[in-house]
Parts: sequence; structure tokens; C-alpha cells
Amino acid sequence: MGLIHPTGNPFAHQAAQGLAELGVLAEIITGIAYNPHDPLAQRIQSLSPALGRELARRTWIPPQGIKIHHYPLREILRILLLKARIPQRLGYSPQGLTDWVYRSLDRTVAHRHLHRWGGVYAYEDGAATVFEAAKRQGKLCIYDLPIVYYRQSQAIQQRESDRFPALAPALLSLREPAAKLARKDRELQLADQIIVPSTVVKASLAPTGIPPERITVIPFGAPGETFTPGIQEQEILRVLFVGRVGPRKGVHYLLEAWRSLSLPDAELHLIGMNEFPPGWLPPGNPQIHYHGSIPHAQLLPHYQRASLFVFPSLIEGLALVQLEAMACGLPLLTTANAGATDIITDGVEGWIIPAGDVGALVTQLRWAADHPEELQRMGRAARQRAEVLTWQRYREGLKAVLSVAFSNSRNMLENPTLRMPDQI
Repeated sequence: MGLIHPTGNPFAHQAAQGLAELGVLAEIITGIAYNPHDPLAQRIQSLSPALGRELARRTWIPPQGIKIHHYPLREILRILLLKARIPQRLGYSPQGLTDWVYRSLDRTVAHRHLHRWGGVYAYEDGAATVFEAAKRQGKLCIYDLPIVYYRQSQAIQQRESDRFPALAPALLSLREPAAKLARKDRELQLADQIIVPSTVVKASLAPTGIPPERITVIPFGAPGETFTPGIQEQEILRVLFVGRVGPRKGVHYLLEAWRSLSLPDAELHLIGMNEFPPGWLPPGNPQIHYHGSIPHAQLLPHYQRASLFVFPSLIEGLALVQLEAMACGLPLLTTANAGATDIITDGVEGWIIPAGDVGALVTQLRWAADHPEELQRMGRAARQRAEVLTWQRYREGLKAVLSVAFSNSRNMLENPTLRMPDQI
């Protein structure tokens, strides 16, 4: 089996490791596979630390004995064009470049690699072509959908656009091309098994009519070994948000709640790319600190200095930053839309509030400011929960599902009448 992910991320790395442990992984295909131990990488780091830092974000060291093939040219071109802001200057969405990278790699894998595999493990937006080729050859197709089904995402974003017209340019799902949406549906139709990280993603697929037995929830893991608690200071409430700072993550509701509170000894720290239109992030507020986008390796001190992690997302699958925060001993103030029901119990390791509910944000933030000792106890409970939600647990769940999928695939090859229909 081959695994395809154009950019690489922690859950793709862990899926590859799980497939390797199961003994079915032949190759990994990606855009850039940076190895910091390679002599060329070390030379790049010495000549251009900035380029080295950018490439380090795409580090992918494969499991022992597994080949990794990378096709870096399109991804490098995408990065350079984005750094120069060329798409924005020409009036194009930067997302179009990402889609181009995904489609190109999908076609390349179908033409150059698939014939060597017995099946394929691929992700949303990068699987349509290779799945079609795999089906013609009777090969197993495993689909990983890390975020809610696009129709639900569009419905939520349309409601936000109607409520806040000025935010419409930042709600990207409303402008997705029809061809891309058709590819998403085709990927779902062709998948033999669909892996999702949370019950909210599985529930979003109900309108498609996909049989529930084809969808398996396997929550992502917490990096408990690398993200650890720091020394808690009680003299000030430090509230932390990490992610894309924009309406999809519900940050406009967080800002509204924060302004209405006027807490005297509290700070709100926002880390991530600003996706709001100009003027939405308040300048000069001493209690609101916007740090911009920072390298992932530099996040740990911010988690360790915080008192509470707030993540009021409207659209998600299961945000990894929540699990990082829990591993650092932070209670969560989050939403069911963020996949929180699969990782915490409301009132124990944090709170699960309705998405878009400013009143609920105000209530829990005020409680957190008034109850620092209880907040720390919730943080310790969050760390304990993170120690259960490990990446090993994720891999074991994945291996169990894939073992059954491989068995069913062999049965279907022996009895073609058991194969999945072409249409949902």
C-alpha cells in the first residue's frame, strides 16, 4: 500500500507509521520530504537559516525500511509565489495554488506509483484520480477525511457571511470551484473505508447516504512526550488561542466576548495567520497580544505560560492544537464543532460550548478569572486525559480498522458482487 499526502502533517506521519507497523506500507509520496540530518539540509541551514526554517516545517523521516518519494518543484513554486503575494496581487485565491499541488500529485501517483501497490491511503482533495485508477485495478482505497464534509462547512460559512457581510472575503469555502467539490464527492464515492478524527465529521457525512459501517472515528493523538506542562503562575489569567486567526475559527466571537469582559488582570494571546479583513484585529489593546504566525517548534513556551486554551472554532475535524494544549496541562474552552466531544468531558478537562455563543464564552472566561485554583485542577485533568489519548492509541485503532478492510478487500476480489456501488 502507498500513502499520499502532498504537504505532510502529524496525523499523516502517524498514519504512515501505523501502516508500517501493520506491515502493509510500501511507499510514502509527498511534495517535500525534508530530512534535517541530511548533509544538503545542513548546508542549506547554514547558508539560509530562513529557508532552512521553512523547509523544516516539511520534515518527514519515514519509518525504517520504507521508501519516501517527493515531488518538490510545484510545492516550492507555490511557497515562493505565496511569499511574494503574487496570487493576491493578481486577484486569485492562494487556495488555488494548494489545489493545483494536490491535483498534480494525485495524477503523478496514479501514473507512476499505483501499479506497485495493493491499495492506496489518501487524503481529501488528493485522491480522486488515484482512486479511479485503483478501482479499475481492483485495489483497496482508504480515504482520510480530517475535516467536516464540505456541504456542512459551506452552510456554516454562509450563515456567518449573512450575519457578518464584511467577513465574506475570509470565508473561503463559499468560493470553492464546482470542479473541486465534484472531486471531493467522487473521492467519497470511491472509498472502501473512510477514516475521520471525530464524531462531528462522521455526523456531517450523514446526508451523503454513505453506510455508517464505512466510516470509522479514530481521534488524533496528543504529543505528550514533547509538549509538557510548565510552571503555572497564578497572578494573571493568560488565555491562549493558536490557529488561523479568522472567522472559521470563531475568533470574532472571542474578540467580542473579550471586549465585553474588561478583566483587569488578564491577557488574550492570539497566535496564527491573520485571515480577517483589515481592521478586525484591534490595534493598541494592551490586553490583546497578536503574535502572528510562528514556527511550530516555538509554540511550547506559549502553551506553558498560558492558563487556559480557548478554541471557539465553527468548522473543524479535530484540531491538533487542542491536544497539544492538553498535553501542556491547559484546560480547554472549545466547541463540539472542533471535535471536542471526542477528547474531553464537559466540566472536567474544560468546557464544550455552542459554536458562535458569545454569552457562553463570557461566562466561562469570567469563571476562569475568578477560580484560578479550580482552573489549575482542570488543567491537571487535561494532562491526564492527554496521556491516554496517545498517538500509539491512534495507530492501534487505525491498524485494527485496516486489518478488517484488507480482509474485506480479499473477499470482494473473490466475490465481485460484494464490491461497493459507483454512486452513493
